[in-house]
Amino acid sequence: MFFLRGPEPALSGVEACPSWSKIIQDTTIDRSRRATINSMAPRIAIPVPHSEREYAERSLPQYERAVQMAGGEPVPISLDQAPAEVMKLIAGCDAVLLPGSKADVNPEIYARPQHKKTAPADPKRHTLDELLLQDAYTMRKPILCICYGLQTLNVHRTGTLLQHIESAVNHEAGRKVPIAHKVEVDPGSKLAEIVTSGAKAPLSQQSSSPRLKPGASTDPPASVVIPASSFHDQTATDPVSNLGPSMEGPGFSRAETPATDSQALAPEGTGLVIPVNSSHHQSAEVVGDGLRVVARCPDDGIIEALEGTSPDHFVLAVQWHPERSVEDDEPSRAIFRALIEAARERHRKLAGKFESA
Repeated sequence: MFFLRGPEPALSGVEACPSWSKIIQDTTIDRSRRATINSMAPRIAIPVPHSEREYAERSLPQYERAVQMAGGEPVPISLDQAPAEVMKLIAGCDAVLLPGSKADVNPEIYARPQHKKTAPADPKRHTLDELLLQDAYTMRKPILCICYGLQTLNVHRTGTLLQHIESAVNHEAGRKVPIAHKVEVDPGSKLAEIVTSGAKAPLSQQSSSPRLKPGASTDPPASVVIPASSFHDQTATDPVSNLGPSMEGPGFSRAETPATDSQALAPEGTGLVIPVNSSHHQSAEVVGDGLRVVARCPDDGIIEALEGTSPDHFVLAVQWHPERSVEDDEPSRAIFRALIEAARERHRKLAGKFESA
């Protein structure tokens, strides 16, 4: 919210020079305006996760709670609203959070034949995500995408999806498993900066060894070598069996076999390693325009996080579910705080441009 000050009355002679009291008054008003902007709770647009009511009612409150804990005001948007009504509603929102969903993106949208394990699409959710992303990119509103949200973001930016992950690592472990596997984060990324802000916070004392799919070998998974350059590759690596070009040699580091002790953050290979939950069977394949890979699963090379490449626009997408662990995991809380702070920073910049005009 911005405050308009009316025109000052015309003064003449010596009165035309502002008094010290007037200068102090204006300074106080400016400080008050800045304090108001900083204290306002940014409004975060959140589409209802899925057309199925039971699923939506179970999952939506977790995202709302995470936003509130970070200092934001969640604004849930119904999937049944007309596009014109949606645009009016999101015009008053400061940022976008695209949540997870039980649906999969229709592969026809990114010109791929449908895999037999691809779940039914949710056209209403996809349409709403498109409206939110178009508005956010046009208005430079901060964007945070989670799980299915990462996938819709990548497709929106002309990327493609790996429709079913074939890996011993159980990426579909589900919401009852607090730690399913680890992700290795590019240390030069915004995501690394965010999660390291919470590195000293304790995490649930669960094993961070990857959860394996039923019937998978119980032997330790083969380590996947993740060279620094692979964080920025525009395609996904195939799990374990086909890792693309040579992954060993000068300048490459090997990720160690997953540790058994849970740590909020630990160095491993070429990046920073954090344990995460997991509830997905798809991931980004060809990475969309204006996005880059900033995290992978070190056990199979699956893309786990994307960031926008524009330094003045906050765009972050993670494949895991930080909203499920905000109560006891500081890095998870930090992800939502980063979204809220990005929204406040956008407010401050807009206010500065308005006042200098």
